[in-house]
Amino acid sequence: MTTKLWAALLVLFTTLLTSSAQVLWKIGSKTLEPSIASVLSNYYLLGGVLLYVIGGIFIIISFRGGEVSVLYPIIATSYIWVNLMSTRFLGESMNAFKWAGVLAIIAGIASIGFGSRDTAPGAI
Repeated sequence: MTTKLWAALLVLFTTLLTSSAQVLWKIGSKTLEPSIASVLSNYYLLGGVLLYVIGGIFIIISFRGGEVSVLYPIIATSYIWVNLMSTRFLGESMNAFKWAGVLAIIAGIASIGFGSRDTAPGAI
């Protein structure tokens, strides 16, 4: 089975959603108290849960369009999104080791993508 471009792009979009969910959870955790009422009234936490549910649906759909061995490694881009979002929205900083990790993730994903190239048009 060849992996369709739309499936890879959908997985990439899913990683953006789930990474956003993690940032929302971090923001929501600042005011979280150990009670059900606190969880149910925390819109950041609920927004994060909603994004994860949507992401789960999208990942299932994307698996119909390609090989899991090609699509699943794209999920590693979540680490990149979280690093970038945390600097923007949480005031965290990037250092040389984090940038090296980002580059290693990109290289790894590219290697898997190139290593599983098929000759069919529209495949990755």
